[in-house]
Amino acid sequence: MDGTPNLDRFSSRRSTAYGTRGVVATSQPLAAQAGVDVLRDGGNAFDAAVATAAALNVVEPMSTGLGGDAFAMYRTADGDVGAMRACGGAPEAATLERMREAVAEREGVDPAAAEMPERGPLAVTVPGAPRGWEATVERFGDLSLERVLADAIHYAREGFPVSEVIASAWAACEPTLRNDAAREQYLVDGERAPEVGERMALPQLGDTLATLAEAGADPFYEGAIADEIVATVQDAGGLLDHGDLAGFEVEFPDPVSTTYDGAEVYELPPNNQGLIALEALNVAEAVGVPDAEDDVERTHLLAEATKLAFTDGHHYITDPEYEDVPPLESKEWAAERAEEVGPEAIDDPEVGMLDSAAEDADTVLLTVADGEGNVVSFINSLFMGFGSGLAAGSTGLTLQNRGASFELDAAHPNRVEPGKRPFHTLIPGLARFGEDDWAAFGVMGGYMQPQGHVQVLSHLLDRDLPLQAALDEPRWRYREDGTLAVEARFDADVTSKLVRRGHDVGVDLPPRFGGAQIARWTDGTLSGATEPRKDGTADVF
Repeated sequence: MDGTPNLDRFSSRRSTAYGTRGVVATSQPLAAQAGVDVLRDGGNAFDAAVATAAALNVVEPMSTGLGGDAFAMYRTADGDVGAMRACGGAPEAATLERMREAVAEREGVDPAAAEMPERGPLAVTVPGAPRGWEATVERFGDLSLERVLADAIHYAREGFPVSEVIASAWAACEPTLRNDAAREQYLVDGERAPEVGERMALPQLGDTLATLAEAGADPFYEGAIADEIVATVQDAGGLLDHGDLAGFEVEFPDPVSTTYDGAEVYELPPNNQGLIALEALNVAEAVGVPDAEDDVERTHLLAEATKLAFTDGHHYITDPEYEDVPPLESKEWAAERAEEVGPEAIDDPEVGMLDSAAEDADTVLLTVADGEGNVVSFINSLFMGFGSGLAAGSTGLTLQNRGASFELDAAHPNRVEPGKRPFHTLIPGLARFGEDDWAAFGVMGGYMQPQGHVQVLSHLLDRDLPLQAALDEPRWRYREDGTLAVEARFDADVTSKLVRRGHDVGVDLPPRFGGAQIARWTDGTLSGATEPRKDGTADVF
């Protein structure tokens, strides 16, 4: 098994799901049900979001976990629009010089030629998810953290059957699990990934979740769990220490936004790549995508807008506490960039994306809406599959590798610095389609995320497609090698005409085109849709 599920076997269709009291959409059915169970027990959308994220931590552990970061975009029943960012930074010891030396020593290269490793202890940044879950429930929820985490604890301790797409992803990650604890906890008999339908239990992770339920996040940052995290990283040669964990705090930044074809779209500000989605939408609107006459013109213009937005975003976006980021979300910025878009594909070698492990990274997204009007888009991630590949002792907790997104070039805005947060791919989305019409949405998958946002919104707004149809549509993605990748079921006539316009078109595999979810509240009516390329469901009641 090469880790790629045969999605061509699945030809069924589904409709948009509708309800009145709650909707949860995510990439695994048991996790979606965990969120619905919390809603049925009197919780709101924020409680359900954390319950779903925690369950995903168990049933889709290569994609997400307490050892990673968490983010949310939300609209409350009172009408407040906001964001939650639980994103850790580099260790305080991670100066550019120290990191170069550490990388050079580990890899046997000259420090001047060192590059950030994709995996291992030097790629570990402070995990934000435990504080993020706690803060979300305490600030916005109606239930206790103990109740919210109950289903996740149950599945971790009692076991769960592994679903199809997740089984494939798990198998692809077998070589990544680097220390004995990781192999022991996440491989059957320490040797292989679980097969489709095989029941898998993660009892040590269950105990760690139980600690969070009973004592909150403090043990992760200043207690026994923190001790195991630091020991694991430092024993493997990393720089993370107790002070890095103890100093972590959750943020509630103001979202950034723009308008597109009558809707208002909200994204996370830097250090996340939300500005890329907003710039692409602004450029697309400036060059006439809402009025495009056919699929060829629409796809061409959207792809060109995306190229330009990636060029700007991957140059400028970084932690704004360390360097200023220009207003990439502004209509004025987009108007200037739109002048570069013409009938032929841009062939400038400077127009492209970073050569980074982030391109095909994958994670989980969940969206929730409740009958009161709370709408939440929530992301929790380890970055690449099983993150750094390190599990922290007996905690069952795997540690993220977000530090892989840093640069070791002193002139680059995203260079590694003590405490600095890396360029982050994760972007939960929020859209207002009308006065009483709000949707939480997103599209997972590394650099697929902003271009997935652009495509899903274009399907909804420019083509007026139903929610599920908008997610079912075949997708394209601009890749770092300059190709415009399309799914095999993409319209062949459109593809050939894109080639004649100068696009270097290639066919790619369905898992490379993201994992979309959406939950909508329209004047009291709830609706939801889920990604056909994943295992999940949109559950309503």
